[in-house]
Amino acid sequence: MSAETTPSDAFLELRDLRIHFPTDDGLVKSVDGLSFRLERGKTLGIVGESGSGKSVTSLGILGLHNRKNARVSGEIWLDGAELVSSTQEYVRGLRGKRMAMIFQDPLSAMHPYYTVGNQIIEAYRVHHRVSKAVARKHAIEMLGRVGIPNPAQRVDDYPHQFSGGMRQRAMIAMALCCDPELLIADEPTTALDVTVQAQILDLMRDLQRDFNAALIIITHDLGVVAELSDDILVMYGGKCVEYGTAENIFETPEHPYTWGLLGSMPRLDRESTERLLPIKGSPPSLINIPPGCAFHPRCSYADRTGGKGSAEVPELSEVRGGHKVRCHLPANERHAIWESEIKPVLEAQ
Repeated sequence: MSAETTPSDAFLELRDLRIHFPTDDGLVKSVDGLSFRLERGKTLGIVGESGSGKSVTSLGILGLHNRKNARVSGEIWLDGAELVSSTQEYVRGLRGKRMAMIFQDPLSAMHPYYTVGNQIIEAYRVHHRVSKAVARKHAIEMLGRVGIPNPAQRVDDYPHQFSGGMRQRAMIAMALCCDPELLIADEPTTALDVTVQAQILDLMRDLQRDFNAALIIITHDLGVVAELSDDILVMYGGKCVEYGTAENIFETPEHPYTWGLLGSMPRLDRESTERLLPIKGSPPSLINIPPGCAFHPRCSYADRTGGKGSAEVPELSEVRGGHKVRCHLPANERHAIWESEIKPVLEAQ
């Protein structure tokens, strides 16, 4: 067995994952060479703007892309088993039982014609040979565990009879009903008000501790990943542009795109004295990704790379202790820009 196909000792590991979609307009490179590792009991936050490849990555891990329409290459290792080369039947058997997903919009993810309880019961019975009565009891227990009041009565309600926060809790109950070891949450708090967001984040933290699950949080909200994540992966144009611990990313960020994300995040812990610093321009088309560094058309420091920004794709290089960045700017120059130009402005916001 070659080094490239050696089972990973991490619970989840992606190696050079690429997910491309052929279209009439060209090849959409939604994920283009993504690698990361995740251990049991740890949380990885994946952040980036819409269209950066976050959700496509999560669906790829779960094997939910139609292989007739998607070109998937690279490796996805889950507890020593490689999933990209596995059969669809094998991966389908893992979904729900060993890995599960909390979708962004529970109202569209849950079937409107079936009660919430029936949907949890069905998910449970797919992987457990139990009677419907036993599965119903388990569904009631799970609804109670995620904080839904009167679960014995609410189990017979339909999704539209739940509030947004309650639907999200029901979706979490469904995802956790088979005790999965990997849980992926795709924008789990996007449509919720801030009070309910905090409750959902607290719930996910508690449940992860109880189940010792590996958790991936996919979001564009840095506040969410600051609350939950051990490590953070910043995506742009289908690639990882920065990876490190939450402390690395918030205290010593290295990539201009990460600086932009931090500058566009409102602060609620103190009175704002400056306007937010939005990132100029728009995210790139994944059909026509700019040559060189995909971020260079929007980067305020691209003129300092000696033309490399528009000519060469930068490598993802380690800065220190597992902190990695994909940028042509020399490390000392990035550090100087952060300390003298970016950090003082962020601290003043």
